[in-house]
Amino acid sequence: MSSATELVEISFEGRYTLPEVEILSDTAEEIRRKQERVRALCAERNAILLAHHYQRPEVQEVADAVADSLRLSQTAAKTDADVIVFAGVHFMAETAAIICPDKRVLLPDLRAGCSLAASVTPEELREWKARLPGAVVVSYINTSAAVKAESDYCCTSANAAKVVGAIPADRTVLFLPDQFLASVVARQTRRSNIVAYPGYCHVHKTIQPDQVAGLLSDHPDIELLLHPECGCVSSCMAKAMDGTLPQDRTFFLSTEGMLRHIGESPATEFAVGTELGILHQLGKKYSQKRFYPVNEKAVCAFMKTITLDRVIRSLETLEPQVRVPEEIARKAKRAIDRMLELA
Repeated sequence: MSSATELVEISFEGRYTLPEVEILSDTAEEIRRKQERVRALCAERNAILLAHHYQRPEVQEVADAVADSLRLSQTAAKTDADVIVFAGVHFMAETAAIICPDKRVLLPDLRAGCSLAASVTPEELREWKARLPGAVVVSYINTSAAVKAESDYCCTSANAAKVVGAIPADRTVLFLPDQFLASVVARQTRRSNIVAYPGYCHVHKTIQPDQVAGLLSDHPDIELLLHPECGCVSSCMAKAMDGTLPQDRTFFLSTEGMLRHIGESPATEFAVGTELGILHQLGKKYSQKRFYPVNEKAVCAFMKTITLDRVIRSLETLEPQVRVPEEIARKAKRAIDRMLELA
């Protein structure tokens, strides 16, 4: 795998402003009443509420589906609801709007952006493509619709290796925007012709090798589950290969992959390297097992903008609605359809 850093000299930090994470003081009874209001409004509007694993627990609890980006996209594609409320971030709502052009897609708070999606613009991608003509562009789902429209394939962390593996071995692959996921895919597919864009998720980048080492020192028999976006993946993959990390207990998995693996594993303790929101689902589904976050501060402020109050307001007003211009949607849908075909 090679890096696109030499092709694209950019800084990402100034492209977004992290919203403040609100500390809510609702009582259990207030949460229950708000959840009942959400359910009533969903029934009234013929709406479905889709929530990502990184959402607030009280939002996950009232959602019709809680899943990763791939499964949420699949759920959106199959729903017969008139309204899709996305408790996630902007690129997820855009994807739903592209897949379901006849539905009204709502994002309860438009501040719910994504630092990874902000890493690359369509203009930068076009420049990158011009420098490497003939290459196949694979865009992670964490990108804007306009970037997907410039891409040949879309993928998620759950099926990235399968998507790249479907591309002829002699074709160069431009993989964007996550450099850490690209390194995982390069190892999984044994390809040396993947050119990685130097983007990253601001949350997963903070999950570092020293945190992994500290947790394994305290819990030497634990299983290590790392999201492919983590800043430690390249180091940890190398350590797993040379035996510094236990190869049979180190796994690089999407959020959905983590849930599936834990359900099948005989282990009782897991180190979890991803955004903390997933711990709610893990504790709920596997209450007899113990989970330790690799980084206890791994919180996505964008995801946490979605609250029950904002979901209620969105259902009441049917706003804010996320729309994608027709020409961009048409082009982006080709890449998204290929992702879904390889799910």
